[in-house]
Amino acid sequence: MTSYLIRNAQILGGPAQDISIVDGVIREIGTDLAAEADVDIDAHGLIVLPGLVDLHTHLREPGREDAETVLTGTQAAAKGGYTAVHAMANTFPVADTAGVVEQVWRLGQESGYCDVQPVGAVTVGLEGKKLAELGAMHDSAANVRVFSDDGKCVDDAVIMRRALEYVKAFDGVVAQHAQEPRLTEGAQMNEGRVSGELGLGGWPAVAEEAIIARDVLLAAHVGSRLHVCHVSTAGSVEIIRWAKDKGWDVTAEVTPHHLLLTDELVRSYDPVYKVNPPLRTAADVHALRTALADGTIDAVATDHAPHPAEDKDCEWAAAAMGMVGLETALSVVQQAMVETGLLNWEGVADRMSHRPARIGRLAGHGRPVSVGEPANLVLFDPAYRGSVNPESFATRSRNTPYRGLDLPGRVHATFLRGVPTVLAGELVEPGAPA
Repeated sequence: MTSYLIRNAQILGGPAQDISIVDGVIREIGTDLAAEADVDIDAHGLIVLPGLVDLHTHLREPGREDAETVLTGTQAAAKGGYTAVHAMANTFPVADTAGVVEQVWRLGQESGYCDVQPVGAVTVGLEGKKLAELGAMHDSAANVRVFSDDGKCVDDAVIMRRALEYVKAFDGVVAQHAQEPRLTEGAQMNEGRVSGELGLGGWPAVAEEAIIARDVLLAAHVGSRLHVCHVSTAGSVEIIRWAKDKGWDVTAEVTPHHLLLTDELVRSYDPVYKVNPPLRTAADVHALRTALADGTIDAVATDHAPHPAEDKDCEWAAAAMGMVGLETALSVVQQAMVETGLLNWEGVADRMSHRPARIGRLAGHGRPVSVGEPANLVLFDPAYRGSVNPESFATRSRNTPYRGLDLPGRVHATFLRGVPTVLAGELVEPGAPA
């Protein structure tokens, strides 16, 4: 393998040090290292973080390759600093069998840009009626540990209880998309002042909060692990905080867009702001930032949801819900959390690498930047300022809410087990000469 010497890098924002990478492992860390290397990288002004881990990515393949493929999605992940992503199950066919999750896993291995860990469906066809092959998916080559019907809620309490009981056998976790369907029929945006003024169907906060309240109680009752997807309301934060205070095994994630954007943007009627769960109020954004800072919310997860242009370039009511987010996540977190003083870079590493890897039980990821550890690393330039240009994205889709917005920071390089997938901000074909 090619060896690398990264000079003058600020590990987690600390003092400048050199990092020697040999055979895919961090061999040495120190100042003015004399280690010989095939490639020497000047990282002056760059922050080194452990490779990011996303708990919530939609790669669309199989079935919706017009929106994304495993290859283009993992290329987008690498450009965003990710070395591992969890691929959600709402593909066509649904990832509810060992065969489909193994297909996604093998496609990830072939891409080489990041590790792809498939998420298995909780119920057959995401229909909420019958448990999927949870054990078979876990026993497959994909070794599935996270299960979710994301895009749909497991709203039947009996089915949810059975799923929580089943995954205990192999230390799995059920990741719930918390949305009471009867309370959100015809909903188009957050229920509140703006929805009333615009005349759009409202999506009440209680539709999320009621499911979370039920599920933390179920998880406690059966002694199982529950993960709450894309938390979006202040009330949800309070329920999760209460559950954690009880000592229950509950974790939660928040998306970058829910840390930055509010429902006021819907006044434009631009479908790029249509997302599930919907953008909420400024008060909700404040509560989510505070909860991420104090650890009530464990992780930032992108909910990267690519759509072809025709599914977004239409009237609001007909538009698909979702935003792409892999390539902008770290910049949004810098703006929303670091530049506001709510998190330092060590905290960012914890919420975007360490904890997501631990929740997903991903060995080799979320590890410290220290000697002997796998060289899963991202070099990030926090001083960069630039306008977001979706045409430069690696993802196949362009439905970003940040088009033309100035965001801080840029990924300079990403290493997957010592192999660069991104250098100088550009994709590198895995295995190609540096």
